[in-house]
Amino acid sequence: MATVNWPDPSHRSLIGARISRLDGPQKASGAAKYAYDVNRPKMLHAKILWSPHPIAKVTAVDTSAVEKFPGVVAVYVEKDKKGEFPSVTYAGEIIAAVAAETEEIAQEALGQFKVTYSDIGQPLMVDRDPSKASGRDQEKLEGTPDEAFKTADKVMEGYYGLPCITHCCLESHGQVSEFKDGELSVWPSTQNVSGFAGAFTSDLEISADKIHVDTQYMGGGFGSKFAADKWGVICAKLSKQSGRPVKLMLERAQDQMIAGHRPSTYGNVKVGVKKDGSIVAMDFDVWGSGGMQTYRMPPLPYLFTKNVPYRTKGRGILTNRGLIRAWRGPNHPQAALMTICALDDAAAAIDMDPITFFKKNLAMTERAEEYAEQIDKAAELIKWKERWHARGDKTAGPIKRGVGLSIHTWGGAGHPSNCSVTINPDGSVVGRLGTQDLGTGTRTVCAIVLAETLGLPVDKVRIEIGKNSLPISGGSGGSTTVGGVSSSTRDAGTNALNILLTKASAKLGVPADKLEAWQGKIQEIGNPSKSMTWAEACGTLGSMPISAEGANPSASGVKLTSGGVGGCQMAAVAVDIETGIVTMEQLVSVQDVGVVINTKTAESQLFGGSIMGITYSLYEEAIYDPATGTMLNPDFEFYRLAGLGDIGTLTGHFMTDAKYESRGVIGIGEPAVISQGAAISNAVANAIGVRVPELPLTPDRVLNALTGGKFA
Repeated sequence: MATVNWPDPSHRSLIGARISRLDGPQKASGAAKYAYDVNRPKMLHAKILWSPHPIAKVTAVDTSAVEKFPGVVAVYVEKDKKGEFPSVTYAGEIIAAVAAETEEIAQEALGQFKVTYSDIGQPLMVDRDPSKASGRDQEKLEGTPDEAFKTADKVMEGYYGLPCITHCCLESHGQVSEFKDGELSVWPSTQNVSGFAGAFTSDLEISADKIHVDTQYMGGGFGSKFAADKWGVICAKLSKQSGRPVKLMLERAQDQMIAGHRPSTYGNVKVGVKKDGSIVAMDFDVWGSGGMQTYRMPPLPYLFTKNVPYRTKGRGILTNRGLIRAWRGPNHPQAALMTICALDDAAAAIDMDPITFFKKNLAMTERAEEYAEQIDKAAELIKWKERWHARGDKTAGPIKRGVGLSIHTWGGAGHPSNCSVTINPDGSVVGRLGTQDLGTGTRTVCAIVLAETLGLPVDKVRIEIGKNSLPISGGSGGSTTVGGVSSSTRDAGTNALNILLTKASAKLGVPADKLEAWQGKIQEIGNPSKSMTWAEACGTLGSMPISAEGANPSASGVKLTSGGVGGCQMAAVAVDIETGIVTMEQLVSVQDVGVVINTKTAESQLFGGSIMGITYSLYEEAIYDPATGTMLNPDFEFYRLAGLGDIGTLTGHFMTDAKYESRGVIGIGEPAVISQGAAISNAVANAIGVRVPELPLTPDRVLNALTGGKFA
């Protein structure tokens, strides 16, 4: 019978090919319906009133005027389970909401609320100052670093940091809710379709089986769209209260302020090295902000942890800003910057090429051989030998060029996932999964796997996703989606195929375990002369379709996905030392990713991560007024993002030989965005001769570093 293992590269027609997204035409034409595009009959529009204060107590909310406002249908006031008004901990915190006949009426009606605040306080906003740290230190000690530092020929000490940034989802957070006949239908922008309904059960006093979630398309989440959140529950409550559908999508300013931040990290790092480049000890003293939430220290030292003494200490600083959320590779960009930049500075301190330095110390990592291969490949692609020079470009003129590198790791093993596959007597095939497509190509990946399994073209199978009524699949986080859904689809498809092979066996006169599905036929293995068409094989089913289930992990015991990848990124930059402007010339990404299902969308993931990494390295920063706690750039005008002309040339390469493929499918979304901060910062240091210690590498910071200005 057919086995669930991934087919050998010599016997694949689709897996690994470059296949365009199946929903590309719908997205390009506007036919694809996102949450904001859903419009139900007699639908109301909701808007949120938020606190202008970062610290305050709400003592009264007068709704009398807003309730009488023409066009207002439902009003909501935020209270806790004890019926008390909220204590405000950041500017932007939700106080109330209104649903009205139009967006314009709802927006105008917000001005009719009369909110009384007391205990308005001074915000805590400065997360660069370690003296503001509170709570217990997070410490780790390995060996005796103080003694080891005494054996070093050179001790490098440096300060590094990167600020809070936001997720900047092109589609803001929100949903459409319709409470009708005791059941709730929700069209949200979520990266967790199967797990979304649980947020509503207690608040709306409704059982989970009466909550219907539908997300066919969504415009990005990056770790910020797992939960329904407060605004999602409010939207559903307004629908229940009004008896009509309600749309509530956050405005851009709200989205930037309250829907998620990546926490900051700053700190002092000390590295001891021998003249030959051997690392003998490391010390990290870091701090940062998780808003008013617990601060989780990045994994330090990053990667280089084997057989080296080190000390790490992390401290959190409470700040009155919006929610902290997982942001594509949580804590790894921070860890890479703090570690890899410090090691690059240590290499410069002993006048050593960073490639030589890093390769010499790779035995301290968990995948030394793989990193060595990736560094060599990246160096070849960026022409490192031609571009690298000792720190500080000595050529004439204001434009200085340099290159830098970083390496990284991630998990990426597939999450639990279920799939059902139906083969109909007319030959049509449907695969069903309760997963979602963030824009990464999940539909297409599932179709490729199912079509490959059944020996069909991609356009001969149909994939249904995006509803919680479909077989349960995990949320899209941790780069686990592709491993999970490809595995469950392969498993279900194989189980369905084996039923069909048994049916076809009698007609062909060939034992079922000697048959295969290949290029639109059911045939004797390797013998197309002994075959029948797919349509003929399905005709043996009579009137009853085949239905089979599959899962990750598979009941067969075969493992189709695993975690743990490595990657290397190298950056080439040009820096104008008169203006401080950093220009990207090239970014090379070499990545271990296991079995690649669709080369085209995998490259899209790699390049998308590259663009995000360039953006947070050069432009992104959530800026808050320390006096008022207000975010000063909650928009896409002053919250800067890279444009097409800012990214330079992007070059990608996947390590896909048998050694890497043997581990199955592993996610690419998060490793693609980890190393840019360190690699680009190192390239700038190589170009101008001094370290710009904080991201983003804006012109003022570059000029400040060139003139010896202080950063901490």
